[in-house]
This record gives sequence, structure tokens and C-alpha cells, in this order.
Amino acid sequence: MQLKKLLTIFAVALGTTLSAAAGAKELKVGLIVPATHEWTKAAAAMGEELKQKSNGKYSVATFPAGQLGSEAQMMQQLQTGALDMAFMTVAEVTNRVPDMSVLFAPYLVKDYRQAEILLNGPTAQKMLERLPREVGAVGLGYGVASMRLMLNAFPTNSGADLKGRKMRITPFPPVRDFYQLLGAASTPMPLTDVYDSLANGQVDGVDADAELVWRMKFFERGNTLVHSSHMMFPVVGLISGRLWQQLTPADRELIATSARKHLNSLFSTYTSVEAEMLKNIEGTKKIKVVKAGPEFFGDVPQKWEEIWLKRAPVLADLRKEVAAIK
Repeated sequence: MQLKKLLTIFAVALGTTLSAAAGAKELKVGLIVPATHEWTKAAAAMGEELKQKSNGKYSVATFPAGQLGSEAQMMQQLQTGALDMAFMTVAEVTNRVPDMSVLFAPYLVKDYRQAEILLNGPTAQKMLERLPREVGAVGLGYGVASMRLMLNAFPTNSGADLKGRKMRITPFPPVRDFYQLLGAASTPMPLTDVYDSLANGQVDGVDADAELVWRMKFFERGNTLVHSSHMMFPVVGLISGRLWQQLTPADRELIATSARKHLNSLFSTYTSVEAEMLKNIEGTKKIKVVKAGPEFFGDVPQKWEEIWLKRAPVLADLRKEVAAIK
């Protein structure tokens, strides 16, 4: 499996070099999510639009499901120019721009409409302006996945029930802090291992979203779905800084506009996708669904806020922008 992945990465890098020499403009887009995921569909739709609007000058080849390696590896490929573009979790970008962690503040937004307005607002957009200098890639815009929830293999009637439990999380500080404050043991692992791990007790639950719970069949190993919507989970469109420097202003505008359009389409997409996935999960009658708001977690959201306001004061600006949304 590792050799196959390395060969794929080598082929992409070689193809990029040969394409440049031949004047071809196939943009290679890396993603960590599966081919069936809405992010991959959005990247493919972007490619179709670019091909049409550029009269065939640009096309897109998507590489989903981590074919090119982890997101950290794809970031390195963007920096060297071996990879043209990526639709990447903001979680990965926080390793280089820690202030972006506050986009994962508990209950920062209440729905996808607020998420769309906030991520297209001044504070979040200023964060994108830092990426060429700090990441070596240009940020084209944001989208989202489904709002975060929990699928647990144990009865869960309050946040207190998570104390001492092993929870699979995305391993980066804002999510890790949230679960540590709940008294849970954060347990990182690949999503592909979660199904079996829920069955054998290696983990007791998973921080995920409705799409993953349904498409990866986690509900088959669960007891309780905590429909908490406790965090949004943004995706950012990135293009290699090296490639960006080679593009004409007109081509930059074409690619950026198309990327923003299809990333932004995810806000409305997930409004319907989340509802559909939750309906599917509830229809199985295999697990209990518990609706949970901030009060479910007691004082944990407030404690998280106090910690992160000190680390990243920009969180206060985001809260003000959300409060101003009508």
C-alpha cells in the first residue's frame, strides 16, 4: 500500500513536469476524503467549469482518498509545486497558522448560513491572506463539511458520560482541548480503522459528522448519536504558490472564481445532505439519536473559550461578526 502511494505521488510529480513542458494545463487536485464525498464532487465540478470557461485550456484531475498521501504530505507537494491544488481541511492548515484554530470554536455558528457569512467575512478572509507567506500556497476560499457530532458505542445522555471514554478525534489542538475538558481520552486513528475499533473497544466513540457516520456505516457499531452540531469543520481551497506565480492575472481570476464558487456551494449542499444523512441514520432504528445544545456539555464550551481567547484573541472578532449576522 505504501509503495503504491509513493508511486502515485511520483507519477503526479512527473506528470506535472511533463505537462508544463508540453504546455498542457491539467490541474491535479488532492483530497483526503473519499471519491463519494461532497468535497470531491465540488472539486470535479470546478474542473468541468474551468474546462468549459477556458475553452479546454484547463482541466482537473482529482486524487481523492489520500492517494497522494496525508494532508501534511500534500501540503509539502503544494509547496514544491509537485501538486497543483488541494481541497484541504483547515485542521491541517492550523499546524502552520495556529490562529485558524478558532474557526473550530464550539458553537461559533448555529447553521450553514451563518458559517457561509462568517467564512466569507473580513476576519476569516484575512486569515487566507497569510497563507502564501506562512504556508507557501494561496488560499482560494472556504467551504464546509457537515457539522460535527458524536457517534458513541455507549449510552450518552450528557457530556458527563464522556468522562474516561476513548474518543477518536481529528488530532489538533482545538478539538483535543474540547475532549480533554470533557474528561475523554483523545484517540487519533485513520477513519478507515474506526468501524472495527468501535466493535473491538479500541475506541468508545468518534467525533465525526452525519455524512461519515452514514457513508462509512459507523452507525452499525454505535449506541447513541449525539446530534450536537458543536463545531463547524471548514475546508479550504489551496493552489501551489509556485504555480500561482506562473499564471497570468486573467487565469488567476478564472481559477480563483471557480474554486470559490464550488467551495461556497458546499454550504447549501450540506444543509440538505446533513438532513438526508440524519434521516437515513434514524431510519435504521439501530441507534438512539440525542439532540444536544451547548448546555449538554455544561461549562466546557465556556472553559474552551477562555483558553482560546488568550491563545488567539482574533476569536473575539469572529464572535462579533457572528453576533452581527441578522
